[in-house]
Amino acid sequence: MRVAAGEAKGKRLRVPRGVAARPTQDRVREAIFNALADRVVDADVLDLFAGVGTLGIEALSRGARRSVFVELDPRTVAGLRANLQAAGFTGRAEVWRADALRALRRLEQRGDRFHLIFLDPPYRSGWLQRALRALAHSPVLRDDGLVVAEGARGEPVAVEGLEVTWQRTYGDTAVAFLRRAKGATGEGRGVPGDL
Repeated sequence: MRVAAGEAKGKRLRVPRGVAARPTQDRVREAIFNALADRVVDADVLDLFAGVGTLGIEALSRGARRSVFVELDPRTVAGLRANLQAAGFTGRAEVWRADALRALRRLEQRGDRFHLIFLDPPYRSGWLQRALRALAHSPVLRDDGLVVAEGARGEPVAVEGLEVTWQRTYGDTAVAFLRRAKGATGEGRGVPGDL
């Protein structure tokens, strides 16, 4: 698996032995970034359920300003750090070993706002819907921001407060872009505590 384009094009990204990570397939990643086009340039990026960092690292390579990576598994975090080092992006990245929803609350408290938020939780685990519901109410997603959600084919992405703007299926993988629904705002709300 390699970075497809940009500053780190061709750099190899690795999954540590024994880690059950499921990195985004090259063709799916390429389709996502072709659809995003220039929206990545100078963006502040959040990569939740980051795994070994393929989406956030690709965004950095294509001109994102910075990326915060959130991953819970310690062995996967070690692989993520190694991939950031190999790609040369440690200076533009933060790595948090944390639960995704707790990380969202901490990012809110810190005042972080993101143009792009990548979600790639384990398929059919229920985490995709939980994270989308949290983001629909969170100021972490800028009002002009975009969520890029990856899940299993047929896994629902519709949640109140967000609207799907683009959706494609690649084999068993479905990708959707979501933005705040018209009239909805995340300002002053926050991640509900009972999710």
